Amino acid sequence: MHKPLRIAAVAAACAVAGAALYGAGAATAGQSTANSTHEPYNIGLLVKDLDTYYGTAADANGVYQASPASPYAKDLASIDKAAKKYIDQAARKAVRKGEKPAVVFDIDDTLLLSLDYEKRYNYTYNSATWAAYVNKADRPAVFGSPELVQYAEKKGVEVFYNSGLAEAQRSAAVENLKKVGADINLDADHMFLKNAATPPSYLSGCATPGAWTCTTVQYKSGTRKHIERDLGYEIIANFGDQYSDLEGGYADRTYKLPNPTYYVS
Repeated sequence: MHKPLRIAAVAAACAVAGAALYGAGAATAGQSTANSTHEPYNIGLLVKDLDTYYGTAADANGVYQASPASPYAKDLASIDKAAKKYIDQAARKAVRKGEKPAVVFDIDDTLLLSLDYEKRYNYTYNSATWAAYVNKADRPAVFGSPELVQYAEKKGVEVFYNSGLAEAQRSAAVENLKKVGADINLDADHMFLKNAATPPSYLSGCATPGAWTCTTVQYKSGTRKHIERDLGYEIIANFGDQYSDLEGGYADRTYKLPNPTYYVS
């Protein structure tokens, strides 16, 4: 996940303090934005809220895990239930119309949970430590997401992946997705990753060999446009943990998965 504009959860929270935050202690109306004269939401309290939301605890190996009984898990279960119902209906409707239905999934914190990295590095980002973490290929699944991938495939819906991970991280991503049970369409024709060295022609407006200027929205919406217009699919649903995963069109419906640990514009 290449995140040139990635903002740590702490900074993101300060920017949105006063709005709804995930966790037990949302900011109050008196805790306004960082641009105001009001004191932002306290970082120490925010970290506690994140732990409460995820039910964060270290396992026997010292790896931080989310709890399946946490508010986070319950939020995901609600989203998955609604998404399965919709996919079933939308897939049948698309087939009746002669369309080829497809779904698109982001990977980081949509399918593979990065909570251990965020917690271990105090919700900050470093490209070297992040790359090493991804290449270990042992992230746990985001609760319910691999099952959602399998469900879509069983309903005759083509599964695609649209990730901010770099092309160099492809083998690790494939290995990790197989481990968690999302072993559907993990080939290069279905898994789109950032390739700054030789970007695809459909991103020519913002990426040329050695010169990548695409924003996250441009990259992801441009890839969805390619799936629809060039490959001939109708994207009935698009799943991501960032709003930038979902903006830009080329999807009939979007599903925002919860992730209060960082923000990608």
